[in-house]
Amino acid sequence: MDLGSALCLPREGGFESMAVPTAKRLDCQSDLSASLTRLNPRSKLFLLREAPTTLLPKLLKAWNISHLVFEKDTDAYGRERDEEVTKLATDAGVKVVVRMGRTLYDPDQLVHINGGPTMSITQVQKAGAKIGKIAKPIPPPTYLPDPGDTDLSGIVQEKPLQTPDINAVHRDNEEFSYSHIAGPDGTFSVPTMAELGLKPATTKIRGGETIARQMLDDILANKTYTATFEKPNTAPTAFEPQSTTLLSPHLHFGSLSCREFYWRVQEVVDAFPGKASAPPTSLTGQLLFRDMYFAAQAPLSYTFGHTLGNPHCRFIPWHLPSEVLPSGTVNAEAYTVDSALAEIWFQRWKWGRTGFPWIDALMRQLRQEGWIHHLGRHAVACFLTRGGCYIDWARGANVFEEWLLDHEASCNIGNWQWLSCSAFYALYYRVYSPIAFPKKTDAEGRFVRRYVPELANYPVKYIYEPWKCPPGEQKRAGCLVEGDGKDDMGRWDSQGVEGQVPDTYPMPMFDFDERREVCLRKMKVAYKLGLMGDDARVKSGEWVALFEQAETESGEEGEVAKKKKKEKGGAAEPDGGTARPRAKRKLSAPTAPKAKQQSTLEAFRKKK
Repeated sequence: MDLGSALCLPREGGFESMAVPTAKRLDCQSDLSASLTRLNPRSKLFLLREAPTTLLPKLLKAWNISHLVFEKDTDAYGRERDEEVTKLATDAGVKVVVRMGRTLYDPDQLVHINGGPTMSITQVQKAGAKIGKIAKPIPPPTYLPDPGDTDLSGIVQEKPLQTPDINAVHRDNEEFSYSHIAGPDGTFSVPTMAELGLKPATTKIRGGETIARQMLDDILANKTYTATFEKPNTAPTAFEPQSTTLLSPHLHFGSLSCREFYWRVQEVVDAFPGKASAPPTSLTGQLLFRDMYFAAQAPLSYTFGHTLGNPHCRFIPWHLPSEVLPSGTVNAEAYTVDSALAEIWFQRWKWGRTGFPWIDALMRQLRQEGWIHHLGRHAVACFLTRGGCYIDWARGANVFEEWLLDHEASCNIGNWQWLSCSAFYALYYRVYSPIAFPKKTDAEGRFVRRYVPELANYPVKYIYEPWKCPPGEQKRAGCLVEGDGKDDMGRWDSQGVEGQVPDTYPMPMFDFDERREVCLRKMKVAYKLGLMGDDARVKSGEWVALFEQAETESGEEGEVAKKKKKEKGGAAEPDGGTARPRAKRKLSAPTAPKAKQQSTLEAFRKKK
């Protein structure tokens, strides 16, 4: 049988979580379906509501399918799923055809030629040169045959598990899309946000190939911009329009071919009469960075997403580390609260209530729109990890996974490792200032005034340091700087996005200069020891004594003594103070901690 269309199945656990990314996915599916129908009015995207590993064995037989064609996926989850699907199809006598198109190069091929994960852009470029010319995209079809028999009468639906419901916080109604395997109306239609019970998306960024190709056309029309683009020279404070292409969400959802993007840009560069930019800072260089992360993750699978067991990730005893089960495996769904204050800092960072306007503006933009400029991502990641809070990079990666429209597991994890100087990058002493850095491209604070509206009327002099503004001027600006940003219900997540503009803005949650110095001293110790995630001393707990000795030798003894003194006084500093009961937090329900058995990591921090 030849469907003469495309078949779409949900992920094992149901549709993609969160309202903003889901809306983008639905846009893409609807646009693809419309494109198929234009080729043949009887055809469209056939979307079925059941996980592929349970549905396909039944569907292949019922619809007499002879070929199964899909795109190669080297993500940890995708590879596992596809291996299982391939076996099921092969056992059913169906020919499986797999093609690579998600990246410029096949990640597995890059890994093979490089001799391991690609941990630098140079390794990608060298391996790519040996592979040869990047493949060009094939033209789209001009004809589709009629669909075959799509009868589902003999198929019993097995609904994916809905507990725990990771989308609960994003729903305002019950989900009913799975009421029938072909959708509520039985027509294989693309679901709506209402069917999924999700709140309307807050982003203006829309999806679909039609929009993506028009955006690409508009970008390429500006030949100077296209040919001379250099990512580090773009402004992270620019908005409406932004200073970069905003095509990354389309690459993620597949509504724009990365190879089409590459070759169309390259054509402009080749014909440009002036001096063009070159990788890695150029537009095509950004695609090579994307390939680097895909090929870094490909051989490591799930281990790439953690520190423990990862031979390429530096071990640093961050606060709020991922939970390690008694079996020694990492539980990505929970983390250890080793410091009450570090947990507060994390929540304030996540919800844009740190008291540092530049950081808060970026986090609010991310939450509202599902996207922030790459230098903005650098700033908030550095602030959370080595440049302020000293919190595990995995906590930030989890937040980005939830909110980013362009989230790719490999790129997200890789970028967080890069910015925390855990892997890929080692210049840990280069720290982004939340005050000086944004002034370089936005001295007036337009970006902050847009995304932190309570500060809209603040004088330019104080826009990045509102706590220095005299009380009288604060009153005239209509916003007092006080408190920690919680609302009357004791929540941070209700501020700055929905409802009325607040008349208060929080005090900064710490002295940035002091925290930067604390982090730098700790990073220096971690780099001196040079332990990687797969080091036996990390797993055994021997690292505790090693860090204590290294801290003493590097002059950190005075810091340790201060911590012990603070313990007696009940101080709650995350890098020194009274040891508090440890707890683990489920990432999907961060307000409901559960008791957790003390680990070696916690014991170390208890001493601190």
